[in-house]
Amino acid sequence: MDKPTLQRLAALDSNTVSDALDFLGLPGATYGLRPLWDCPKVVGRASTVLLGPKTEAKPTVHLISPVIDAITTDDRVLVIAGGIEGVSCWGDILANAATAKKIRGTVIDGCSRDIEGSESISYPVYGKGITMVSARNRVVQLDAGKPMQMAGVTVHENDYVIADRCGTVFIPQEKIEEVLALGEKINRRQEGMVAAVRAGRSVADVMHDKEFEAIAVEPQK
Repeated sequence: MDKPTLQRLAALDSNTVSDALDFLGLPGATYGLRPLWDCPKVVGRASTVLLGPKTEAKPTVHLISPVIDAITTDDRVLVIAGGIEGVSCWGDILANAATAKKIRGTVIDGCSRDIEGSESISYPVYGKGITMVSARNRVVQLDAGKPMQMAGVTVHENDYVIADRCGTVFIPQEKIEEVLALGEKINRRQEGMVAAVRAGRSVADVMHDKEFEAIAVEPQK
C-alpha cells in the first residue's frame, strides 16, 4: 500500500487535482460522475471492472463479485465502466460485500440501485444516476484489471482516484508524484488568494491570469 501518497492526495480536493492535471496537460477530470448520496470523499487506487450487455441466456456469476472477492488490501476503489443507461450495476448486497473487504468506495460510469442500502452502511457510491432496474439478465462482467474508459478518461488498474462533491478525477499512477507536488503548490497559492481577498485586496488583481501562471514557477516548499 501507499499510505503517505494517499494521505497527501486526501488533503487536496478534486478541483485542485483537476487544475494540476490542466497545468501538466494531462487528462483525468471527468464530468457526470458525482456522489449518489451525501457520501464522503473517496481517495484510493483503482480496481477496474468492465461491464457489457448480456448476450447469452445461461446463468453467470454476478457482475463485480469476483473482483470484490479477490481484493486483499484496504486501498481499493472499484472503478466500473460499461454501464447501460437506466440499468443498475451496483446495489446494497455488493456494497455490504465491499465494506467487509475494506474497499473504500465505488465509481460507476452508469447507475446504482438500492442507494439507501449503501447510505445506511456509509459506503460511498459515485456515478451517473440512480435506478431501480436490476442488472440481472441485462448486464454482465466482461473483464477486470484492464484499461477502461470512464466518462472519456482512460483509467488503468492501480491509477489513483479522488472523488468528492464536485466530481471524480483519475490520476495516472506514473504521474502521481508530479501531480501531488503541483497540487500542493496550487492549494497553497489558492489559500493565499482567498486570504488576500478577505483582507480587502481587489479580486480582479488576485484572480488575474498572471497569479495562476505564477504557480508553475513557484519554488517547492
